[in-house]
Amino acid sequence: MKEHLIKGFISKELPRSCYSALELKKTPLGEKILIYTSRPGLVVGGKGANVQRLTEILKRDFQMENPQIEVVEIDNPNLDPLSIADKIVSSFERFGPKRFKSLGYSALQDILNAGALGAEIVIGGRGVPSSRARKWRFLAGHLKKSGDISESYTKRAHSVAHLRSGSVGVKVSILTPDIRLPDNIIFKEPDTKIEIQELPETEAQEIKQQEKLKEPKKRAKKQAKQAKKEVKKEEPEKKEEPSEVEEEISSEPEPEEQEETIKEIEEEIENEEQ
Repeated sequence: MKEHLIKGFISKELPRSCYSALELKKTPLGEKILIYTSRPGLVVGGKGANVQRLTEILKRDFQMENPQIEVVEIDNPNLDPLSIADKIVSSFERFGPKRFKSLGYSALQDILNAGALGAEIVIGGRGVPSSRARKWRFLAGHLKKSGDISESYTKRAHSVAHLRSGSVGVKVSILTPDIRLPDNIIFKEPDTKIEIQELPETEAQEIKQQEKLKEPKKRAKKQAKQAKKEVKKEEPEKKEEPSEVEEEISSEPEPEEQEETIKEIEEEIENEEQ
């Protein structure tokens, strides 16, 4: 209840289209009030005048001992529904509601350009210049209207412009891009790339040393194989060569030649006796 009253008070005290949200935190030093805004300069004021005035009023009216006001700037004001609604309302109050269609479409386009998944702007009321319809709806993108996504994650805000012709209400709903929808299914493609990893220098050196140690063993094996082949070739050649005994037997004369030699010797002896 206290936080709601503080929000209403600060929204009235600060200028329109600069206040977006308020957060109240309790700290050991006191109560800390965070004011989120798209225009921090307007909230702070000249030399911090607005901050000093708000702290004095919070101490006096809301009985806060040590209120600390901190101004936080919004990164993307086009994704904040209250800042969009206040922007449309301020333009209505300055220029009138005659160009409300162009204002609605331009604000919707700014929201989508900021990356929103979906957005809706509803402008209605007695001050809308129309003979029949009293409500205009500007819708784009994908926006949930029911379920947990709509209740918990869709950002909503409204603001009212008080004109001479009547009051005009502006409702803004935005589905921010950081919300993951349950029906958004992403299929992962298999990785077919082959990655070649380079070995570190220490491992590469170890592999080279092992190869060097294996080289002499391989050479010895090759030499042994060659020696075996040469031995197998020399064995049949030795079998063909005749031995010494065979040579002596082959050198002895045959019996017919021996008889002829004996006859010649006998004839020579007879001739000598005569």
